[in-house]
Amino acid sequence: MNVSSVRSEAAVNPAEMSELAALIRGGAPLIVIESHDEPHAMALFSELRRSLQRPLFKWTAAQGLKWVERDQPLAAQFKEIESALDHIRQRRDRGIYLLMDFHPFLKDPVTVRQIREMARPDDGIHARTLVMVSPELKLPRELESVARRFQLHPPDRPALAEMVRDEARRWSNQRGISGSRICDQALERLVNNLVGLTMKDARRLARNAIQDDGVLDESDLPEVMRAKFDLLNPDGILAFEMETARFSQVAGMPRLKRWLEIRAGVFNSPKPPPGLDVPKGMLLLGVQGCGKSLAARAAAGLFGVPLLHLDFGALFNRYHGESERNLRESLRAAELMAPCVLWIDEIEKGLSVSDSDGGTSRRMLGTLLTWMAERKSRVFMAATANDISLLPPELVRKGRFDEIFFVDLPDRATREEVLAIHLARRELKPQLYPLAELAAATEGFSGAELEHLVVAALYVAHAEGEPLTTEHLEAEITQTRPLSVLMAEPIAELRHWASSRAVPA
Repeated sequence: MNVSSVRSEAAVNPAEMSELAALIRGGAPLIVIESHDEPHAMALFSELRRSLQRPLFKWTAAQGLKWVERDQPLAAQFKEIESALDHIRQRRDRGIYLLMDFHPFLKDPVTVRQIREMARPDDGIHARTLVMVSPELKLPRELESVARRFQLHPPDRPALAEMVRDEARRWSNQRGISGSRICDQALERLVNNLVGLTMKDARRLARNAIQDDGVLDESDLPEVMRAKFDLLNPDGILAFEMETARFSQVAGMPRLKRWLEIRAGVFNSPKPPPGLDVPKGMLLLGVQGCGKSLAARAAAGLFGVPLLHLDFGALFNRYHGESERNLRESLRAAELMAPCVLWIDEIEKGLSVSDSDGGTSRRMLGTLLTWMAERKSRVFMAATANDISLLPPELVRKGRFDEIFFVDLPDRATREEVLAIHLARRELKPQLYPLAELAAATEGFSGAELEHLVVAALYVAHAEGEPLTTEHLEAEITQTRPLSVLMAEPIAELRHWASSRAVPA
């Protein structure tokens, strides 16, 4: 790939170039860039070498050492990393040396020593700059103190908007027609969804959105969001839902519904009204099976945004530091998917602080708390918990969440509503059943237990070759021992705690 083609694919951000130039002029001997976007890095350094008037070289394991602006490979022996580094050390031209996909070579102590010696303070006259560019790069301790990390800036909104228009023009020119149709509102939302991607990936998604019919409208956006999520979540730690639950499927919880409705307009506004911050999130505490998870999913439906489900169990890794890195990358992916709802189910299982895991849970808690305090993006965090005793006090203190709600066992009216919902969902007519009597007989049942009651009764009716009757439902009620009976003491303790510390949902 020649320099001009690289430059056309990745527009250079002046602020980004200025920031990197300051690092180089400041004498940083080793710069580390973790990114999959090699074309962006090449475009950036190709511009920089002109403004700084310094030669630019690139080394790869496949092609060896190459003089970039002359498009000229150096001697064949410089394909070997040891020889290439010896040659770089002997040069006196103050060059910038890009070492591409260098992470495997950092396992060799000789290579690490060579880099360390080249990164020592110099007299400044012959100072060189080494730049490692890799998708993932963990430096050995010997190099951490001399390295400076630099993060590539993603393309900004004007550049993305112009790219989408360029793809629309390309589509029209290829077909010899007057022009494709772009809805201005859809263009704005598409650009918002492309923010955070490389120009190459953003162009591919925009091209796919326009390709079928030359029209860019609201119907193209869900597929773009899904494709973006797949790019940002290669390890599968997050799960994505575009079609989420609605509050019509959630019985009870009037205070929670009203609280969310009041905040929906501010959350969906690109710029919050003066004096108001973007809603940050809520913690839902309560008895198992009472609808906390459903309420979290319904919040995404009410806001009209995707739901991202973070599985804390998938974050943990046996290698030191990897669990925290997985969490940081998942939170970063959620920010790039904004606006969205980030649902963390049973958060206490991932953050119950103990010393039995070598401090991993403490570091995970610190990472999450820092993100919660500093984030500015429109990511609404909906966390659920069953056991408040396992949650660290730092997480539940005032200010961490906008509100803490307690989801209690459903009262009689809510139980009647839950039974009606589950009967209707299975194409049965709720009005044919004495719901008031059934609700009275199910005191202490959770929402999940009421659903199981309907399902179990349907199985019995099916086995008997009969339609579902009230007798089937009543028989299941008598055979069920709800959690409120089996776990009466812990539930009573939870209710007592929530009575003065949480808002009833």
